[in-house]
Amino acid sequence: MGVRIRDVAAGDMAAITAIYAVEVTDFVNTYEYDVPDQAEMARRMQDIVARGFPYLVAEIDGEVAGYAYANTYRTRVAYQWTVENSVYVDARFQGHGVGTALMQALIDACVARGYRQMVAVIGEPSNAASIKLHERFGFHLVGVFRGLGRKHGRWLDTVQMQRALGPGADDAPTHE
Repeated sequence: MGVRIRDVAAGDMAAITAIYAVEVTDFVNTYEYDVPDQAEMARRMQDIVARGFPYLVAEIDGEVAGYAYANTYRTRVAYQWTVENSVYVDARFQGHGVGTALMQALIDACVARGYRQMVAVIGEPSNAASIKLHERFGFHLVGVFRGLGRKHGRWLDTVQMQRALGPGADDAPTHE
């Protein structure tokens, strides 16, 4: 049962929507309250891909096991070399290396595109699996925002982690 990573395809959107729906309804890994429908998830994916960011899918035995993408960290021009990552794994495939494979491929794709920093915004300090995944890839804790969001009737702290990509901030980018 090997993990295969590839670029997202339109036919993946039903599985991606289902994976994300569980995150919205049952967890605080996203701060959305309402589950987006498949058309909205497809629109979001198309927007991300059209702007040149990587959007990847992990497959196990031909089934979508998870997905990951990078997106704008902030919209101001000075942040153009920094991306925020998102990695979601179907609960049925957790513990099978899906998150690790997705994270490595996403980092590689971002380095190839010339990005210099990657930021992880993790929905809660108790999300040990996500924090450990990021630590394995060289992310370090930047800080914890206390009570930054509210979901499921409680205030949520938000973990911020960061890692350099390629040469990071050690030299100037190829364009400014």
